[in-house]
Amino acid sequence: MVDAFDWGLLEPAGADAAVVADDRILHAMIELERAHLVAWGGLLGVETTSTLDADLLDREALLRESRQAGVPVVGLAQALRQQGGTLVHQGMTSQDVLDTALMVVSRDALVGARTRLGEAGRRFAALVREHRPTPFAVRTLMQEAETTTLGAVLSGWLDAITSALEVLDAVEFPLQLGGAVGDGEAFARLSGDPDAVAKLRRRIAAAVGLTDPGRAWHTDRSPVLAVTRAAASVCTAGGRIGRDLGLLARDEVVTPLHGGGSSAMPHKKNPVDAVLLVANGLRVSGPLAVVQTASLSYDARPAGEWHAEWQAWRECLRLGAESAALLAHAAEDLVVHIRRAHVDPAKPPRATATVDAALARFERAVEGGDR
Repeated sequence: MVDAFDWGLLEPAGADAAVVADDRILHAMIELERAHLVAWGGLLGVETTSTLDADLLDREALLRESRQAGVPVVGLAQALRQQGGTLVHQGMTSQDVLDTALMVVSRDALVGARTRLGEAGRRFAALVREHRPTPFAVRTLMQEAETTTLGAVLSGWLDAITSALEVLDAVEFPLQLGGAVGDGEAFARLSGDPDAVAKLRRRIAAAVGLTDPGRAWHTDRSPVLAVTRAAASVCTAGGRIGRDLGLLARDEVVTPLHGGGSSAMPHKKNPVDAVLLVANGLRVSGPLAVVQTASLSYDARPAGEWHAEWQAWRECLRLGAESAALLAHAAEDLVVHIRRAHVDPAKPPRATATVDAALARFERAVEGGDR
């Protein structure tokens, strides 16, 4: 029995990131191997079975092989060949499998994050409309500055969400398929078809729901950077809103309906969503920096850079998925307490243009993504 190293004890919002768990990555690797087996068999004119079952794997053995080879795919391919025959994994390399699996998981995580961001944005948009005329004294450099409207303040949150949505919508999730050194020659040699890798890439990409990039990107890590930066943009939006939520909760302007408790002060209702959103916004810079640094690749596969990327890539996705879920929950859990602000009767705050622009921009982003 494999003991779980990380079951969420120090990750309070971890349940919202199950989409990037080890089991999901394992299933994504098998999904790729299955799609490759079917496509490869079709290209060779050989009958194959698409039945590759994760439940039949010996996970203890898989971990041992992973430690031995330094990558989990070697042992996985050996085990799957016992189920599906010698054509399993033929022509591919470990990087094809792991990069593609992480792209599948990235797609699922970020599509889910986009849905939750949309939910949060719709709730904030309703509050923006409701509090469009509500006077509110804002601060700059921690000091009270001028009176605007609460709707204008909330429209800033909506803008942050819209920015994250736009980044997410620009991301593509490409298949990785290039063979040992990225040139795809093994597929051509084994099949006798000089266009084998292009044909396989199209078929496999369609099967696993990724885009066909028309190339291998083994040492061009721009697709990974795009995905992780998109996840980080969700964390940034969440952290920015979380800071405001925490400060407004301190002033009892906006508070959570269901706050968190304290082990020493039972009277407290802590703004837990706000705290965790800020924490994730602070944490994401670390793994993002690892991905950025590791992108300075070399040779056909670098010694260490690619390996450093795996957990950092997954951590960015994990934090992005958590932050999107936290935002959606925080938006639904808000209670606004109207407080009087000093207003010059001759100059009532309006901020109409700011509010209208934020609402229109959000609606365009949501509608564009929904289509």
